[in-house]
Amino acid sequence: MEKADKKNIVDKVWDFFASVRLAIIIFAVLSITSIAGTIIEQNAEPERNIKLLTKFFGPDIAPTAFRIFDSLGFMDMYHSWWFITILLLFAANLIICSIERLPKILKLVKEPVKPLSEEHFKGFGIKKEMVLRGKPDKVKASVESAVKKILGLNPSEIKEEKGVQLYSQKGSFTRLGVYITHFSILIILIGAIIGIFFGFKGFLNLPEGEVSNVAFTRNGHERPLGFSIRCDDFSVDFYGNSDMPKEYSSVLTVIDNGQEVMRKRIEVNEPLKYKGITFYQSSYGIVPGSGERSVFIFRITPAGGKTEEVRLRFGETFSIPNTELTGKIEDFSPAIAFDQTTGRPFTYAEQMSNPAVYISFSEKGRPKYSGWILKRHPGTWRLPEGHIVEFVDLWGIQYTGLQVRKDPGVWVVYLGCIMMAIGLYIAFFMSHRRLWIRLIEEKNGTRVIIGATANKNRQAYERKIERMMDYLTKAQEGGH
Repeated sequence: MEKADKKNIVDKVWDFFASVRLAIIIFAVLSITSIAGTIIEQNAEPERNIKLLTKFFGPDIAPTAFRIFDSLGFMDMYHSWWFITILLLFAANLIICSIERLPKILKLVKEPVKPLSEEHFKGFGIKKEMVLRGKPDKVKASVESAVKKILGLNPSEIKEEKGVQLYSQKGSFTRLGVYITHFSILIILIGAIIGIFFGFKGFLNLPEGEVSNVAFTRNGHERPLGFSIRCDDFSVDFYGNSDMPKEYSSVLTVIDNGQEVMRKRIEVNEPLKYKGITFYQSSYGIVPGSGERSVFIFRITPAGGKTEEVRLRFGETFSIPNTELTGKIEDFSPAIAFDQTTGRPFTYAEQMSNPAVYISFSEKGRPKYSGWILKRHPGTWRLPEGHIVEFVDLWGIQYTGLQVRKDPGVWVVYLGCIMMAIGLYIAFFMSHRRLWIRLIEEKNGTRVIIGATANKNRQAYERKIERMMDYLTKAQEGGH
């Protein structure tokens, strides 16, 4: 008690951080908060998390719960001061716990294996005996060969009064596997903190044909990219006749110092990466008030003729090649459907779910016929004369929703993960194995007394020793 009372404040702080109990508490807190951070969508629109919280607290309490969680930093948890503080406490606890126990482990690692007295052989966890024919000097060669072949050890020897003692060890460094794992955790934490302080997560709704040199955070703050990004095209495919998107993609061009340096089509799992910034395909939608700048794209194939592509704005006309038939764009719907009773068209969504264009056709200036041409329904492309007018796209009306992420610490995290895999392999699948063998001369031969230790996988080591003994027995029986 007196010794404990003499501890100064530094010793008390050191003991506090060296506590295994503290490690358990911190790890539990990290786990619980991480679960909360996984359930609550980070950096999302408030409406999405309010909808989520409604499932847990009901519609009346959900808005209040959102404000409380938001004020506590749970909507951007991994950038909050308290989460970073927990990470730093965890790092300090891990470092001090490792330092506290490292000297003892280093002593075991550096300690050379030495011959043991007869008394020490009585206390081994792994202890075997057998008798071989011949004098110790003759048996020794066979035993050394078996030890090298079966156990992978290169034993040393020392003469004893009644024979010889062989001793060896392997894998003393494996006791450091847990420290490699600890160090890898610290590397991963450093990478995460680098990402928190020097990276960002944002979004960018980029209309077709538009250019931006910034992204936006959840709070609407601009984050300069250091270059510009342009959306050249956006497209979406659906499952059959349903409105469920099968895949959607964007063609993006990177412009740096006024030069187009990169162009790539990105999909949900195929992002674009440039100068440490990654653009992920995330969402899409229609740009309000974009009708004036949008362009209709058609493929026109006259009966028996060659296909031509035309680009038109709303209200403009086009001609069917080698005919006097002309068409004029009269109307457009991003998601057309027809009333089953009256047959009248109506728009059922504000997305390009089932886009259609209404075209009136005339010949020699006289109206001839008109109708809706649906992009997803080839049956509406063919005209009565056999001409085909394919509605390819309405370019410029959609935007691509991009998640923008910069994480300069990601390679540090990858390095930490590799180190962790190495450390875990050493810690779980390798062990520090020591072996002592006494060869004692008897009347009818040599008694072989084996003592061994293994800090892990003891049963596997014991089976190897039994294999070695079988090998020696069979070798003698075979006269080798």
